[in-house]
Amino acid sequence: MNIVRNLSVVAALALSLNASITLDGENLTSKDIAYISNGAKVDISKKAMQKVKKAHEILLSAAKDGQKIYGLTVGVGLNKDRSFVDAKGNLDAEVIEASTKFNIGLIHAHCGGVGEDMPLKTARAVLATRLNNMLFAGAGVQEEVISLYKEFLNQDIIPVMPSVGSMGEADITILGHVGLAMLGEGEVYYKGEKMAAAQALKKAGLKPLSPFGKDSLSILSSNAYSAALASLALEDLKHADKMSKLVFALSLEALNGNVAPFSSEAASLRLFPQFEATAKQIREILKDSYLWDKDDARALQDPLSYRDASYFFAAMSSSIQSLESLMKIQLNSSDDNPGIFIGEQPAGAKFQESKLFTKGGAVVPTSNFEPLLWVIEFEKASIVLAHNSKASSLRTIKLSDDNFTHLSRFLGTDKTVHAFGAMQKPFVALAGENEFLANPASLDYVPVAGNIEDVATNAPFVMQKFSKQIENFYSILGMELIHAAQAIDLRMQQNPNLKLSAQTKKLYDEYRKVVKFMDTDRPLTGDFRNSAKFLKEYK
Repeated sequence: MNIVRNLSVVAALALSLNASITLDGENLTSKDIAYISNGAKVDISKKAMQKVKKAHEILLSAAKDGQKIYGLTVGVGLNKDRSFVDAKGNLDAEVIEASTKFNIGLIHAHCGGVGEDMPLKTARAVLATRLNNMLFAGAGVQEEVISLYKEFLNQDIIPVMPSVGSMGEADITILGHVGLAMLGEGEVYYKGEKMAAAQALKKAGLKPLSPFGKDSLSILSSNAYSAALASLALEDLKHADKMSKLVFALSLEALNGNVAPFSSEAASLRLFPQFEATAKQIREILKDSYLWDKDDARALQDPLSYRDASYFFAAMSSSIQSLESLMKIQLNSSDDNPGIFIGEQPAGAKFQESKLFTKGGAVVPTSNFEPLLWVIEFEKASIVLAHNSKASSLRTIKLSDDNFTHLSRFLGTDKTVHAFGAMQKPFVALAGENEFLANPASLDYVPVAGNIEDVATNAPFVMQKFSKQIENFYSILGMELIHAAQAIDLRMQQNPNLKLSAQTKKLYDEYRKVVKFMDTDRPLTGDFRNSAKFLKEYK
């Protein structure tokens, strides 16, 4: 299988240029995740590796102390009450062998998903996300684990992972397949070709992992799949947000709409921060447009889908800001349970505060696998995206209505019969689908694992349906764009000197290289697809 089929052209370029991002557990962004997903290689800071080594030492020290450690000396889930490895104050060969056997069994027992193989782009994002989480040093893994994550990314060894099977309280049944590949079991894509993991490791000159301590639990017990999906979706949303404002501006010019609602005077009367900033953005996009000139035919008040646009965009900007803040924390923290705390002193003198401490730090039971804070924010963003999808579809309907544009019905010419008359159905259908996809999914779960894991978030599904919304949104915007460009052409036939703003003129000119004016009725399926693709790639 050719790598270019699995990674984008950008990925192949990144690989060829050996683009590299240094991971330190502290500064990773969703944009970095997107670069790595598209082929960028990774380096690891020395400081981060020192912390990883220290955290592992703390873990082993606690085991020697005789502490009960979830996933190391005792089982996981309901089996937390069962002892499996007894360090007996000494990590001798017998203990190491028992721990390794337990770790391998843990990976085997947690590999079970359904659905299609995860796209390679997503899988790379998963590896990068979990690697950076481990560099925060809350996992307590061996250095060999860190090395394998790095080598997997840099040598293009991508574990075959199912795409469905996580309830969103750590993606254990999916991420277990990463551990499986590190053991030299299961399958991977090596440089785009699917093969046995053992074969790929041999080709790459890598030794299979001999897991020990908390290695296996740390590999599989995280939200790296959900967080990877979230990071990629966030970057897509940011670009879609930018495109939606540009398309809107051209659409307003196509309508011969009123810019008054976006004036600084209007914004000053209701100082919601995002609303004021968005109104300013619209003014800047439309700078020097003919819309600022006098036109007695221009309506005093446009339909609300146009007039209220700043509020729809402001809601989107607000969601993006919140998501960026939350994902920055998620990507640069530990969602391990238990987590390794590096520090000499407990916060207090009470037994429950001090019992977990050993030399150099503590092994702390946590609930940090819980992703609810950012999952809920994505569900909010999903509602915002549905509102923007519907507003775009309603604006497009107005562009086909001669009562609003004072152009030809359905933006036709003297050579068309139907023009865009039948073409309202596709974007209305997609807007309806986005409305349905905006329904919350995080509440739909049942208790599992012997009734101890009794809450969940369905984080991967929340992100999957959100990504589908973004995909639909691009198509909706693309159909608004084809209508807007058609209307602009008709206006230019009436007034060849019609002046668009610099930004909308650039958008229009570039778009017309891809999708031409509809002079006669023609099939539009290809144009709709090309319009969405154009917006995704527009810079």
